[in-house]
Amino acid sequence: MLNLSNFSLTDLVKGIKKKDFTSLEITKTFVNNSENSTKLNTYITKCFDEAIIYAKNFDKKKDYKGLLPGIPIAVKDLFCTKNVKTTAGSKILHNFVPTYESTVTKKLWSEGAFLLGKLNCDEFAMGSSNETSFFGNVTNPFGDKLVPGGSSGGSASALASSLTPVTVGTDTGGSIRQPASFTGTVGLKPTYGRCSRWGIVAFASSLDQAGPMTKTVEDCSLLLQAIAGYDPKDSTSVDIKVDNYNSNLTDKVKDLKIGIPKEYRVENMPSEIDELWKKGMDYLKDAGAIIKNISLPHTMYALPAYYIVAPAEASSNLARYDGVKYGHRSKGSNLIEMYENTRSEGFGDEVKRRILIGTYVLSSGYYDAYYLKAQKVRQLIKNDFDKAFKDVDAILTPSTPSAAFKMGDKKDDPVSMYLNDVFTVPVNLAGLPAISVPSGYDKNKLPLGLQLIGKPFDEQTILNLSLAIQKRANFKRNIKVWWK
Repeated sequence: MLNLSNFSLTDLVKGIKKKDFTSLEITKTFVNNSENSTKLNTYITKCFDEAIIYAKNFDKKKDYKGLLPGIPIAVKDLFCTKNVKTTAGSKILHNFVPTYESTVTKKLWSEGAFLLGKLNCDEFAMGSSNETSFFGNVTNPFGDKLVPGGSSGGSASALASSLTPVTVGTDTGGSIRQPASFTGTVGLKPTYGRCSRWGIVAFASSLDQAGPMTKTVEDCSLLLQAIAGYDPKDSTSVDIKVDNYNSNLTDKVKDLKIGIPKEYRVENMPSEIDELWKKGMDYLKDAGAIIKNISLPHTMYALPAYYIVAPAEASSNLARYDGVKYGHRSKGSNLIEMYENTRSEGFGDEVKRRILIGTYVLSSGYYDAYYLKAQKVRQLIKNDFDKAFKDVDAILTPSTPSAAFKMGDKKDDPVSMYLNDVFTVPVNLAGLPAISVPSGYDKNKLPLGLQLIGKPFDEQTILNLSLAIQKRANFKRNIKVWWK
């Protein structure tokens, strides 16, 4: 009997169209995998019964239309799903059921896919380890004491352990790419404005971006094709042509120029990361690409600038959660006390920390000194990339400064936790596309990823380069199932 959980999305779609197997068979495979994997704590809301019914009805059709016909997909619990609970990993939204569908998930369903469930995430996407969720931490399938990364840790863990064929996450400062690196999967953050933010629970509006998380680069190109596009309901959505990423995908990257920024060699970086980076350069050289050393001089200021801009926007966005219109409500003797009790009880420690930081940097007397200065630094970082892209077609860096770390190792040290995003944050500040592709292992046999950064709206080039790396790295996801 076929083990459909080992099939790529591309092969599942081909098999459905050729009627080699049914949507029901696919759905039952991933439902069974998910029901036997509760120790990973990847799901917040399960829609298994509804998915089985949908698959049965789908199989009665004669004409399979769309890019994703009959494919069950679990998504990060930051995407609003009509009549299905959407929590953002927070107590304050533990009972929130939207009456509308996010544009990204609506696009998935219009291409023939359907909902398998909602996946665990750091509360309001604030975290790098998936330890801040109200619903408990997610575990990395590579080890029962390891974090899967964050904030899309539930998505990455579910994908790597074959609980969903593909998934979508969100990336504010690396929340797709970092967990992808930690779990040996592919994660793409598209250009800001490429995919609609409408219906996604907001963290930092000028940084958030939805993107695909898959097992292969081919699957990534197909899923991006499904979710990309202009949305008039999102004022930051850009009305620009969407390439046919899947049809145009090729590993022929001869003569493309790849920048290697000297500033991405950080202090105390494990030797395995540097060795992997060199291997990545060799893979691309072998494919005919040209390696060039470049400089991104303001990189060192990206992390502090991000942790001013992102909390500032978060404090503004999260002001809407006051217990009046929706979500958790606490009792109080008057309106102000009700507000205070609701937010005190409803938000976790990390969310409170970022709201406090954000409110502080936006307050009178500090706005110019912190927020305005951070925005100026952000522009300098973008200028660095713009200058670099006059000479190169893409930039190659490590995805993360280490492999997955143990639960609790950094939970009480916010600065150490924030440093996990040192390679990913500059991309969000500049609004660029970037992808993490699994490329090797460290000495403890934990996966490591390489990051490719592209020009604005040039996702095709970094997908093509990723395919070249994928074919040469020949990465195998060696997971010993311990959680069943």
